[in-house]
Amino acid sequence: MRIRLGIAYDGTDFRGWSTQPGLRTVQGVLEEALGTLFRREGVAPRLTVAGRTDAGVHALGQVAHVDLPASALDGVTRPRRGDALRGLDAEPAAALLRRLTGILGASENDVVVTRATIAPRGFDARFSAVWRRYEYRIADAGALRDPLARHRTVWFPRELDVAAMDAAAGSLTGLHDFAAYCKPRVEATTIRTLQSYRWTRRSDGVLEASIQADAFCHSMVRALVGACVAVGEGRLDAGDPFALLEAAERTSAFKVMPAKGLVLTEVGYPPDGELAARAEQTRARRELLAAPVDDPSAWTT
Repeated sequence: MRIRLGIAYDGTDFRGWSTQPGLRTVQGVLEEALGTLFRREGVAPRLTVAGRTDAGVHALGQVAHVDLPASALDGVTRPRRGDALRGLDAEPAAALLRRLTGILGASENDVVVTRATIAPRGFDARFSAVWRRYEYRIADAGALRDPLARHRTVWFPRELDVAAMDAAAGSLTGLHDFAAYCKPRVEATTIRTLQSYRWTRRSDGVLEASIQADAFCHSMVRALVGACVAVGEGRLDAGDPFALLEAAERTSAFKVMPAKGLVLTEVGYPPDGELAARAEQTRARRELLAAPVDDPSAWTT
């Protein structure tokens, strides 16, 4: 059975999503918890994620799936004595969420599984997605610097022109080769559709970017933010980020912004009846573009 998981985490103390030997990662922590839960069933669950985040990047709306033998799921989630009296849901996915939360720790943990459901037919957390959305927060010289939000907000020493930043951001939307904004990966495509990119200043003065695309290549989000920050402080003109885009090669005209300001907020999927077709379409497109099989569909750093 395929289980869809909603996941949130504070990326501060993680070395990114993907499992790495000897390092603490989100995938590593979750798979260790799942391994503990299913140890007696002889199952070592592996997660497939919508978008691999890098070290320091946070998530509120991450999505992953895990495939489990029905017998193993039943062995772990069958009702326990007293569950009914406590009003606990006996549905397998709900029971799995409770057991997993118990292993991870219900309080003061920096990774939380927020939701577990039986995935619809054809669902693939990575390939069925139609968009990923991120937010980036900057407290410049004109903003309130909230120490309680310091792990997810970049403090910037000068005041930024948010109107110029928003104009530059809007010029970058559409289908483009984002090679100027991506770390190169052998044989991996840098062609993406940036569906929306906006900058606003919140009531507390904090600048907030909303960025949405079908997928993001490695380093793309923080590079896009860095280009607009350079516009906001006057080091680049509002038209320069698009001119750099047209050059289609990695540039040093701006600095890639720190990871801690970046949060994956939501992943979008089509209606259930279109999930399998979307996954097939995405796989076919990536093969056509000569991306390697293990090329992640959505890097965020």
